[in-house]
Amino acid sequence: MKTNTRFIKSICETAAKDDTIMPWTRGARRAAYIAKRNAAPLPLKKAA
Repeated sequence: MKTNTRFIKSICETAAKDDTIMPWTRGARRAAYIAKRNAAPLPLKKAA
């Protein structure tokens, strides 16, 4: 097997195993983040 073919095969196997969770994926984690973001209003500054 050529080195290039073996390299490409290993890249494909690694990509298939990857399970990175992206921020825009839907689910409970995203809903919790949105609820947390909406629950904390920014403190208002008083004018001098």
